[in-house]
Amino acid sequence: MNTSINFSKASFKDFENVPGLNAFERAGIFQQFTDYMVENGQMNFRFMTSKNGCGPEMWVASPFNKTPKKCISLVSNDYLNFTQHPAVKLAAINGIEKYGTGAGASPLIGGHHDYHEMLQTKIAGFFGRSPESALIFTTGYTANSATLLALLKKDDIAILDMAVHASVYEGVKETNLKMFLHNNLEVLERILKEAEHNYKTKLVVIDGVYSQDGDLANMREIYDLTKKYGGFLMVDDAHGIGVLGKNGRGAIEIYDMLDKVDIIAGTLSKAFGHIGGFIVSDPKIINFLKFQSRQQVFSSTSTPAAAGLLKAIDLIDEEPIWRSMLADNMAYFKKGLTDMGLDIGNTASPIIPVKIGDAHKTGDAGRLLLEAGVYANTIVYPGVSRKNARIRTSLMATHTREHLDKALNAFDYVNQKLHISRS
Repeated sequence: MNTSINFSKASFKDFENVPGLNAFERAGIFQQFTDYMVENGQMNFRFMTSKNGCGPEMWVASPFNKTPKKCISLVSNDYLNFTQHPAVKLAAINGIEKYGTGAGASPLIGGHHDYHEMLQTKIAGFFGRSPESALIFTTGYTANSATLLALLKKDDIAILDMAVHASVYEGVKETNLKMFLHNNLEVLERILKEAEHNYKTKLVVIDGVYSQDGDLANMREIYDLTKKYGGFLMVDDAHGIGVLGKNGRGAIEIYDMLDKVDIIAGTLSKAFGHIGGFIVSDPKIINFLKFQSRQQVFSSTSTPAAAGLLKAIDLIDEEPIWRSMLADNMAYFKKGLTDMGLDIGNTASPIIPVKIGDAHKTGDAGRLLLEAGVYANTIVYPGVSRKNARIRTSLMATHTREHLDKALNAFDYVNQKLHISRS
């Protein structure tokens, strides 16, 4: 198949809608591109298969090399390693023993069990809200997308920080949309001022912790501007909840805004070590979503293994040592990277990017790290903009100094080979 696309300079974006090609032809040319990436050693780090559970070390194999390799794992969002906590696993096992392996139906037509009720009540209480203030979803992605699709219509407007998660962008497809530059208050205020009298609902959506840079929202200032112009604020704090804040309530707690944010979105797949998402809001909003969210009406919900979450949420308060260990690891690893002159941006979380820029050089960096026994995420478009590729690392409380030193030595090796430092 002939094409004018230069594979040596291409990114995934170039194949979204190739002029003159139908969907199957686009898939064909994209297959050629991924084959090219494999041949040049830039895809060996993708779609790795783990041979063990989440942990600071993982045995992984790629589709191109079936022999498992033991690596330091810097890819997991299981920040507190609660997927492996004995008490969490026992609670999940007990849930399966009592209820079986599935919910059986969507929540609206018989799939709502008392463990769902207990989980929603516990989540609401975790944020200091009344028991009717929380609703769980099958994934964090659908918590965002389904909620926004249900709430925002043609007379409303969503105003997004450009760096919010892809699930938010999917959720605003049926409403009006404006975006402001990341954490840019001046642009946000201009949009809010223009929208003030033109839309019924003005919903500003931000992340608490941004998933690629690991930095925090300017939440207090954004909240004040939003309220000044009659808007509402939704915060997706998937990467902050359970990890940041004095009591592990996330970036929202850091800004002392747990009782102010109109809609809190979060995930159960990161610090809490399972799968699922949730929304915390006014009980009237929660009631509306129960009947109007398509995911609630047409999709089955959490399995009985979600009973493990009841214990995981308790452990945030019962065993704060995990957050302390994670904070120590964050400080140690960030210092090691910056001492090498590597660009880690403004991260304030366990997400620590090493920014490189060029997608192909970033692919080479991912391959070299893997060869050195370090499994990290190579992030290129569409995860980030085309010129903002990076190696994304995620730390865990259970990483030891030995693990982190091995990873730092690997980054030093990559820097010597590819010259990725700012200097």
